Amino acid sequence: MKSTLHKLLILFFITFQIQAQELLPFVENYNKSNYQGDNQIWNVVQGNDNAMYFANNHYLLRYDGVTWEKYTLPNKTIIRSIMVEGDKIYSGSYKEFGYWHRKEGKMHYVSITKNLRLFDEKDNEEIWKIFRFNGSIYFQSFNDVFIYKGKHIQKIRFPFLISYCFVVDKNLYVASVEKGVFRMKGSKIANPKGWNVLKNCVVHAIEKHQNKTYIFTHKNGVFSVEKNGLKPWGNPLNETLKKATINVAKFVKNDKLVIGTGNKGVYVVDLNTDLYKNIDRNNVLMNNSILSIGLDKENDLWLGLDNGIAHVEINSPVSIFYDNTGILGSVYSVAPTHNGYLIASNHGVFEYGAGRFSMIPNTQGQAWNITEINNQYVIGHNDGTFVYNNGTFSKINGISGGWNLSKSSINNNYFQSTYSGVLLYDEPSKLTQNRRIQEISKPIKYVAQNKKNELWAADNYRGLYRVLYDDHYQTKKVENVTQQSKIKNDFGVKIFEFRNEILFLIDNSWYTYNSLTNKLEKNELFNENFKSVSDVVAIDESHFIVQQNGILYHIYANGNKFVWNIIQEKYYKGKLINDNLKVFRDKDNYLLNLDDGFISLQLKNVKKQNLDLKTEAFSNQNLVAEDDKIEFNSELKIHVVSGIYGARKPNLFYRFNNTKDFLPITDGLIVLNNLSSGFHSVKIYRHDGARYDEVSSFEFRVAQPWYFSFWMIVLYLFLIGAVFFFYYKWNKLRYIQKLKLQEEELKHQKEILEMELKAENELNIQEYEKHILELELLTKSSEVAGKSLSIAKQSEMIDNIQQILDSEKDFNKLKSEIKKAIKINEVNKHEWEIFETNLNQIHNEFIISLSKKFPTLTPKDIKLCVYLKMNLSSKEIAPMMNISFRGVELHRYRLRKKLNLTQEENLSKFLLTI
Repeated sequence: MKSTLHKLLILFFITFQIQAQELLPFVENYNKSNYQGDNQIWNVVQGNDNAMYFANNHYLLRYDGVTWEKYTLPNKTIIRSIMVEGDKIYSGSYKEFGYWHRKEGKMHYVSITKNLRLFDEKDNEEIWKIFRFNGSIYFQSFNDVFIYKGKHIQKIRFPFLISYCFVVDKNLYVASVEKGVFRMKGSKIANPKGWNVLKNCVVHAIEKHQNKTYIFTHKNGVFSVEKNGLKPWGNPLNETLKKATINVAKFVKNDKLVIGTGNKGVYVVDLNTDLYKNIDRNNVLMNNSILSIGLDKENDLWLGLDNGIAHVEINSPVSIFYDNTGILGSVYSVAPTHNGYLIASNHGVFEYGAGRFSMIPNTQGQAWNITEINNQYVIGHNDGTFVYNNGTFSKINGISGGWNLSKSSINNNYFQSTYSGVLLYDEPSKLTQNRRIQEISKPIKYVAQNKKNELWAADNYRGLYRVLYDDHYQTKKVENVTQQSKIKNDFGVKIFEFRNEILFLIDNSWYTYNSLTNKLEKNELFNENFKSVSDVVAIDESHFIVQQNGILYHIYANGNKFVWNIIQEKYYKGKLINDNLKVFRDKDNYLLNLDDGFISLQLKNVKKQNLDLKTEAFSNQNLVAEDDKIEFNSELKIHVVSGIYGARKPNLFYRFNNTKDFLPITDGLIVLNNLSSGFHSVKIYRHDGARYDEVSSFEFRVAQPWYFSFWMIVLYLFLIGAVFFFYYKWNKLRYIQKLKLQEEELKHQKEILEMELKAENELNIQEYEKHILELELLTKSSEVAGKSLSIAKQSEMIDNIQQILDSEKDFNKLKSEIKKAIKINEVNKHEWEIFETNLNQIHNEFIISLSKKFPTLTPKDIKLCVYLKMNLSSKEIAPMMNISFRGVELHRYRLRKKLNLTQEENLSKFLLTI
């Protein structure tokens, strides 16, 4: 116990002694890893193209808000000074000065001193300052001034070592290192009267403000020019500046004086109040040595440090309190007090005032909320609820976890949401007295009331409850409205009070309660105007803040119209405490809690200004103009340059080829890959949270891939033609080979067919010959049969006649018997008919052919032809036809005429051919 108390006392002592960070301007730091250059930044200017230029040792740096570019001189010397003149950036270095101009997306250098012998070989001259005076450009080194009038260069050498030259009104002052400050007229110089105090002082700046001239010395502080001479600056900061060593000074808009020192960072002095802010390494700067100061068109600072660059938004509506020690922790609520600020964090409750912050004793632990009631502050804490009043701190109850405290819209009651339910304070003057709302004992995050005896409570996890109670605060009914309304995703319900109406933000949709149906219904006005909103914080009846896609917007409600003003993400990126966003109003400022600090915003209804956006597109590090063509399969980077670096920087989105989705432009860079060939367009929009307004566009064309180029197409056509040609040749060769094969096959088949035909013919011939032989055989058989029949009959007849002759003696009887024997032995008619029928069947084809060729032939003629074809003689034919030999000859003669045969033609041979 003693050990714990001892640790708490030590922690209290340490936190009380810590020099806290003031509410400072927002600062963006850029180191060597950002711009890839050297350490020292000797000079800073903003060009007419709105880009920032830096003299960075061996490099000229250019930053347009999107990318860093760096360039070196041809002789690789250190660049000490730069100045803007129109579209040119003049630079000075070792024995060299000239100018840079931008062409095709890159800076190009033109030397003025090239081939001119302006510098003495013994001198190590460097151009430390460039300025315009009386229409000429002056290049100043520690010994000389070179006056450049466009064509001619005049050199003026001083009889002493100088630090810098300064132009004030129409006067040119030359500050020597030892002999004070001189006023220069032409080539003559003289000490102003009463300025002897500056002898042996190194002057680093002479500036005029409100008709009064101030001289800033390196180690002797600041002097003001009076009628009788110089006098020390009366501001108490002057003594501090003598120790801090002044490197550079500049008056800026809104009566501010900026002084850059050698070891104490930069001082920003408000000349109206004589109050100042010190920005150094103890708070947000990377380095305490300020080498140069530049201003942009928003009148914000660009500091050239000994090892980097800082952008300080001294004219921004945003101020920041940031604790880089880690003692403060995550801030959950902050409220202004008469002496400073009261801060509730996860480490406890802290007071901030007079440049210091300290933890209030016995408040260690999670503090959630601060609410001001009757000039006293009610603090919800993990260990209970506390009241802070004029430096005193007391505990009013021990109920854990006072998340939020909200006032009723119909009376002076206050409701507090806690870990274990809802507390009611019905007497704000008696905060030690409270009532617990019965029947609801779960962790409640938000509460609100706009009707008597009705209370709305949102669970820390899920669910929305409607609590009804009587006049004696006795709970009558508790309804889970999200369940009744059949809303499934009711996690993290947020209650928002707007103009005495209570709205509920559930799963990115807005609802109001319908008392007739006892259900939640979607609110048309808010759902139409506030889509994709994840959080909402009320400020007053006309102002509130919403969070949409991670971006905060200040909303000003004018009737049923809402004006959106973006709060730049860079002020709170990665520092918002999700689901615990709170806003506390401090007059015209709004305090917003963050991790390790908070920001103060001046939220005003800012009128929209026309954006002069500039787009630069690069492919393979080459500038791509509008409607230009880029190579296929190459990356395109589009730089969207607004020229605005501070709080007015627009929130930009783009659409590619008129797609539905609006894509955010991160850090002003659009990167496009895997582009198809053809025409493409990129349209750029400014988004105020409610609508998208087109502000610029860029169109370009992607070339056909190399394999679709003109010559490749010609090659493809040639190859296709060659393929077709060789295919034709190959096909023709195949066709010829096929024809040859077919020819050989046909030849072979022909040979086979011929052989088969030959064999078949031979077989047919053999068959025919066999048939002929058979016919001949039959013919011969019939002939033999006929002859045999004839011979047999003749032999029989002869035998009969011989027997008659041997037995008969009587002649008449013999004659009669012989006639009878001849008649008996004569072939009968039926036998001849059978013989002729067989003969006709044997010679059927011959008879048919003969009848077709010679239709005039009679059957007797045909019979004679058959006998002649059988090669029978007339003697043999005569008995067969039963005619005489003479008759056969006569019949043959007549047949020759019918067959149209000549005398020389043989009748039998002719018949054989048929």
